Amino acid sequence: LRLKLIADAGLVGLPNAGKSTFLATVTAAKPKIADYPFTTLHPGLGVVNSDGREFVLADIPGLIEGAHEGHGLGDRFLGHVERCRVILHLIDASCEHAGKAYKIVRHEIEAYGGGLSEKPEIVALSKIDTVDAETLKLQMQRLKRAAKVTPLKLSAATRTNVTETLRALAGVIDESRAADE
Repeated sequence: LRLKLIADAGLVGLPNAGKSTFLATVTAAKPKIADYPFTTLHPGLGVVNSDGREFVLADIPGLIEGAHEGHGLGDRFLGHVERCRVILHLIDASCEHAGKAYKIVRHEIEAYGGGLSEKPEIVALSKIDTVDAETLKLQMQRLKRAAKVTPLKLSAATRTNVTETLRALAGVIDESRAADE
């Protein structure tokens, strides 16, 4: 018997990608936030209220390379986003290479299975307030090349493009609910 959270949207990414900060910014949830890996040890939930619509957002601990083999906290928390209608994949703008960071998490999602790799995914470069304009441009190019979509840019700390990100999530959730009906 395995309990899985029921959420409309799920946050995935490497440790310190800004997932918990995003959850704390857009909901009333109070996750632990710190500047070291694996601050989040258990999944967190919050209710987002955006443009008069509500949806549930789940934050899971960060994935690292080899998570499907049990490295780090492993992939045991990916089950909590199996039921989500959309995944928000956050990549830290200050990481070494945004494209490689994206591919690490995508590989772990694909290795996990459970239909996660087929879920709609919104890709966003987070923590854009922590890098200069030149680095931001380079990281956006790398991420766009790796993800094969134009990523969103956001900063939960400064609330830059947070509303736009929530609208993108709500749009996918609304489409999915309409398809279910």
